[in-house]
Amino acid sequence: MLPRMGKQFLVRMQFNWRPLFQGRTLLLTNTLSGGVLLALGDIVQQSRENLKKPGRVRDWRRTGCMFTVGCSLAPVLQYWYIWLDGVFVGKSLKTVCKKVLVDQVVASPFLGMWYFVGMGLMEGHTLSEGWNDFTSKFWEFYTADCCVWPPAQMINFYFLSPKFRVVYINFITVGWDVYLSYLKHRDDSQPTELSDSSAVDVQQEALPSTKPLEEEA
Repeated sequence: MLPRMGKQFLVRMQFNWRPLFQGRTLLLTNTLSGGVLLALGDIVQQSRENLKKPGRVRDWRRTGCMFTVGCSLAPVLQYWYIWLDGVFVGKSLKTVCKKVLVDQVVASPFLGMWYFVGMGLMEGHTLSEGWNDFTSKFWEFYTADCCVWPPAQMINFYFLSPKFRVVYINFITVGWDVYLSYLKHRDDSQPTELSDSSAVDVQQEALPSTKPLEEEA
């Protein structure tokens, strides 16, 4: 009885969810899931920051910016995968490896730039400041990207239907988005100047003592 009810439930759920992955609704599904899950990643990251700094106030504007960037990235991913599937047809291992390579070389740096520059603009920074933030953190970002996304994309291109590609990526990126939020909002500034008292102490230590000269006089 129970296995039969479970099977009926799964069949019913399949028919209820199917419209979300058809036609124009697919773009809406991808867009909203991209925004919601990127915002979720930021919420998790800010929760971690609040644990380290109990007096810190949660920045909901920052989470809203993450949601907006996520919504803007999802359509780009959808049409990128359509183009990729059109150029590299089939699911042979050789074809899938080509897709992963092109995706890693072309799409990953571009989407990383989109994220850093877009977040910078919405947070009130200039275009050049957003670009400088991206370039200063690029190799750290891209090294982590190369560790995470090739295996994930192998599963994506080999096992999944094209209509599920973006939603799959959006769910995988919940953990990745926590890292992106951390990397984007990490404070890399270090104190470069000594305090006034420290500077005075250093100067005094550097000056030769005048006591022997006074004694001789």
